[in-house]
Amino acid sequence: MNLRDGYAEACAAVAAAWALPARLTVSEWADRHRVLTAKASSEPGPWRTARTPYLREIMDVLSAHHPATDVVFMAASQVGKSEVGNNWVGYTIDHDPGPMLFVEPTIDMAEKYSKQRLAPMIEMSEVLRERIPPARKRDSGNQTLQKDFPGGVLMLAGANSASGLSSMPIKKLLLDEVDRYPPDVDDEGDPIDLAEQRTVTFPRAKRYKASTPGRLAMSHIAKEYETSSRGQLWLPCPHCHEKQVLVRENLRWSKTTDPATGKRVHQPHTARYVCEHCGVEIEERHKTWMLERGEWRHRNPERKKLGYQLSALYTPIGLGRSWAKVAEE
Repeated sequence: MNLRDGYAEACAAVAAAWALPARLTVSEWADRHRVLTAKASSEPGPWRTARTPYLREIMDVLSAHHPATDVVFMAASQVGKSEVGNNWVGYTIDHDPGPMLFVEPTIDMAEKYSKQRLAPMIEMSEVLRERIPPARKRDSGNQTLQKDFPGGVLMLAGANSASGLSSMPIKKLLLDEVDRYPPDVDDEGDPIDLAEQRTVTFPRAKRYKASTPGRLAMSHIAKEYETSSRGQLWLPCPHCHEKQVLVRENLRWSKTTDPATGKRVHQPHTARYVCEHCGVEIEERHKTWMLERGEWRHRNPERKKLGYQLSALYTPIGLGRSWAKVAEE
């Protein structure tokens, strides 16, 4: 090898060492590295954002390079709001490390999440296993409520314990099921306020709040959504292709009269969605096609607090409540 070749190789090595990591979004990270387990998913195997395409934008605004500071997701159960948080955690550990706090309504729920959701996610992902050593090693930094990794730490806490909400500064805050948090914790105030105070020292901090809404008058997630960009998912009709927001009022089903009693009998298994534009009934088998072509539209797109609202009517086929189940409820 001559000197010129050696110099070129040295320059290449230095360039590789100083090269910036690939500009990856949260959804891209999940599609590459996330694997779902049979314990945590009805469809185990590699994560596919295409299965729940409406989650792509919500995940990607949590990416390091996106300017959004706050992301609010008000949604029905089983539409994927927790999976957004899981993928953000994995992305943070592997691609954009820093101090992160994950808050569940109670400490018991935080421990349960760590053991039943977080630990299997780490075990099933090669890149996460490389960054978080096995918990069986005492000095591994892999504890139930704290996961150390190069460049950062993930702490888990319950909203019912002030001590877990008021220690070191954090760059990323994930608040799960906020409408189930107590209004006051240990006489120190609102647990959400306590957790958010830990992000003030980071000018580029990100906060993600997700919850199924409780009673509207007392719902924290509903108030957060109202002061956000107020995004709604618009889906096209498979017949006229006009887009619309799915609402309960347009879900229809058959009713018959019981000849013995004369009472009206509901038949929720016949549930169909009626297009607000052409009036044609849409069968649920069209939902996959509709979701693939959906788009988020924001009433206040200029706001840095991005809000997303999703009802059970959008649940992908096979992943949660069907239209028939919604009609029955």
